[in-house]
Amino acid sequence: MIRQPNDPQLDLLCEQLHQLAAQETWPAASLAACGEAGVYRWFLSAENGGFGWSDADVVRGYLKLSAACLTTTFIITQRTGACRRIAGSGNEGARQSLLPDLASGATFATVGISHLTTSRRHLAKPVLGASLDGDGFLLDGYSPWVTGGVYADTLVVGATLPDGRELLAAVPGDAPGVSAEQPADLVGLTGSATGMVKFSQVRISSDDVLAGPVENVMKAGVGAKTGGLETSTLAIGLAMAAAAYIRDEAVKRPELHAPAESFAQELSDLENDLLSAAAGEPQCSTEQLRSRANSIALRTTQAALSAAKGAGYVTGHPVGRWCREALFFLVWSCPQPVQQANLCELAGILD
Repeated sequence: MIRQPNDPQLDLLCEQLHQLAAQETWPAASLAACGEAGVYRWFLSAENGGFGWSDADVVRGYLKLSAACLTTTFIITQRTGACRRIAGSGNEGARQSLLPDLASGATFATVGISHLTTSRRHLAKPVLGASLDGDGFLLDGYSPWVTGGVYADTLVVGATLPDGRELLAAVPGDAPGVSAEQPADLVGLTGSATGMVKFSQVRISSDDVLAGPVENVMKAGVGAKTGGLETSTLAIGLAMAAAAYIRDEAVKRPELHAPAESFAQELSDLENDLLSAAAGEPQCSTEQLRSRANSIALRTTQAALSAAKGAGYVTGHPVGRWCREALFFLVWSCPQPVQQANLCELAGILD
């Protein structure tokens, strides 16, 4: 069991994940290895069967995992989001029935909440609605972006009532009316099996509700916050993998020394700011941190491709995969200020 981020066993696990990453399919073996190593307990309190890692230690762990395999680590963030929302709810029954197997890795949970934050918000009608049905609710519609929906034992989803109030619920993946569609064929992270899950008059009881109905349920303080530091952490972890490739190449190619050193310094500064934010002592805003993380993920991966030359452009080379994965951060859980900052940088518009 990996009980602290400096445990040598974490490095061994990451090497295993790195070796498996080339498959670019649902990483069942990698996820199982993480479960056996106790990774899923990092994010839960001792009361809920976890190790109670601090936010800073979680960031340290995520940095190592995402440098090893971004797909596996991204799936873990969605799994963790579901677990934390269950753990942070006032639903004692859900906590007792779901968390033990989730903490051990015996079952898998994921979230379907992007439609309450960034995705499909421009539509007049909520894409996933909820209506009162006796002492429970009926869910009807779809959640557009659900990671691992086809593999989920539990789906933590958000839905909107006709009066605008919202709720979060833990829905069994095999509940009548739940249908996980064929996952989207993404440019990168296709192995995350991210796609649409449909809900056709799915009945849930009050025992399944984790939060709400209230206005803006995502701001009600239940579990993990959307966006936050997780996505920035994954982007920085990916950049660390690409920068390490450039550093290794620089050993035999002197012309790469200066770029390797520059990236190393920038990443060191960014990691320090990330850990400061995780410790509650931010040196910049969350949006600024995310913009910088997006930027360095794009630049290091493309620099690594340049260093790898033609070999990196051949399917199967990790550098080519990293370049595609870096594009993910331009679209996933990307608030408008971050999107605007990235666009300005790409357009060469400086503040």
